Order: sequence, then C-alpha cells, then structure tokens
Amino acid sequence: MRRSRMGRIAILVAATAAFAACSGPSADLGESPTAAPVAATPLKSVAVVTHGSPGDAFWNVVKNGAEAAGADLGVAVEYNSSGDPGEQAKLVDNAVAQHVDGLVVSMANPQALRRSVENAVASGIPVVTINSGEAESAAVGAIGHVGQSERQAGAAAGRRLHDAGKTTMLCVIHEAGNIGANQRCAGATDGFAGRATTLQVDINNPTDAQSRIKGALEADHSIDAVLTLNSQIAARAVDGVREAHARASVATFDLNPDVVEAIRNGSLLFAVDQQQYEQGYLPVVMLQLYRRNLNTVGGGAPVQTGPAFVDRNNVDAIAELVARGTR
Repeated sequence: MRRSRMGRIAILVAATAAFAACSGPSADLGESPTAAPVAATPLKSVAVVTHGSPGDAFWNVVKNGAEAAGADLGVAVEYNSSGDPGEQAKLVDNAVAQHVDGLVVSMANPQALRRSVENAVASGIPVVTINSGEAESAAVGAIGHVGQSERQAGAAAGRRLHDAGKTTMLCVIHEAGNIGANQRCAGATDGFAGRATTLQVDINNPTDAQSRIKGALEADHSIDAVLTLNSQIAARAVDGVREAHARASVATFDLNPDVVEAIRNGSLLFAVDQQQYEQGYLPVVMLQLYRRNLNTVGGGAPVQTGPAFVDRNNVDAIAELVARGTR
C-alpha cells in the first residue's frame, strides 16, 4: 500500500481519537501481563466477532465498515456473529485457532467472553473491542475500544425526551444480559428526570415484543415516552403505540431505513446514532497501525463514535447514507 494512503488513514484515526479523553493509562506495550511479546509485522487477516443476530440491520453496517477497511488496507476481513454468548466465545476461539493477525470483538456479555479474549491476547493476537464492553476492554488486554459510552448516550436521550415535555418513560430492553442495554436505560433514567420504568422483551420474538409494549401502554396511560434500544424494536413500539391508542411518543437508538421513514413521517421523535460503520472500520485501521508501527489510539480511553442524533432537521441528509449501508 502507498505511503500516502497510510498517511490518510492515520490522520482519520487521529481525528476520531480526539473524541477520546486525553488522559488515561500508559500505552506501554508491556503493560498487559497476559500479552505475548509483539513485533512490528504486516496485518494480513482480521476476524470480527460480534453479538449481533443474523440479518440485524445495525450489525450489517458494522460488517460493511469492517469489510470496507479491509478493502482499503488490503487486509482479509472475516465477519462472524452470534447472539448467544457461548457461541460467540466459540467463534473467538476459532479465530485464535486460525492464527488471525488481529481480532475485533464486541463484549455485550463480558463474563462469557473474557477467557476467550484473554486467550487471544496471550497468543499474541492484538484485540480491539467495539460497541459493548468498554469498561472491561483494558482488563482483558485489548489495545483499544471503539464505540459510544452507553450510559452517557442514554442520559443524552433521556434529556431530549425530558426537553420535549415528556414526564413518564418506558425504556424497552431487547436482549437479556446485554450490559450495554442496561446501561442505556440506566443513563436514560438519569437524564430523564421523570418517572421511568423498564420493560424486557426478546428481539428474536418481535410479535411478542410488540404485544408486551402494547400491554404496558394499556396498563399505564401516563406513559408518554417510549425509548427503544434497537431499530427493529422501534418499529414494533410504533405499532404497539398505535394499537394501544396511546399518546406516547417513541424514540430509539440506532438507524435503519424504517427508522428514517418513521422520523420523516413523525412516528419517531429521534434516533440516537452511534455511527456503527466507524465501529467496523476504525478497529481494522487501529490493528493495521499497531501491527505495522506498534501504535495505539485513545490513550487508554475509548474512541467515541457517538452519540449523534437524527431527527426531522437532518434526516433527509442521512437517509441516502442509511440506504447505502454506511449509517
């Protein structure tokens, strides 16, 4: 690859890292006691292992970002995912057995993944965590984390709903055991400054999820805000509000074409956009810089990709990018 391209990529990472805190633990390469010795070598292969469900629109954008980075850098990128924590751990183990040059992994269930990720680090495979597991990233030996701080993002969403005049919020958790989802609702409750409750649903059973949301609204007519944490559940919440003849407004985390259309027609107030394309793209760049030049990014703090917000003021500018699969 030409030096000019490497320079442009390095500038891109540095600019994004400006959102991370300037202070943090040292990036000393010998800091992690479990890490195998490293040397500057080319990055040829990267495994990306996430907790996304098959066909999930959000994770398809992460995949697109990772594969685009691989194409730009001349790196073979293989993407795999499983919503089952045990299966996801096995996918990490498989990547280690294949001796990949770098690993990107989301840690929605850190306890289930810890041993597998630590084994990767001990095998000399640099790891970047993404999306979930920010607090556990350094502890498992990862060289960095790319994502949004979920509690802070939740607080920002809660404040937006409060500023919109809402007084009673229902926060819908779509994956049991997902630490990031729980952090989002906790943050939303902090920022909302009103009465807030949570509802557990199953993303793999969308019909039941819609029924549960409808039932919650019928049981408590004071609910005037529903916050979902996933774009697919957002559509179910909109339908649940309509079926319950409720007065609640719906907002959501994450984007897909349905969310864009719902914002346009007023069915959704806003979407919290964590710009997940970056969560796929930037870790491959970080691994390239680390393997070639032993660089780290973030200074021990996460590289923040959000929260950004999409509402009726900017949705038209974002819509084409969502359709393209990059937002």
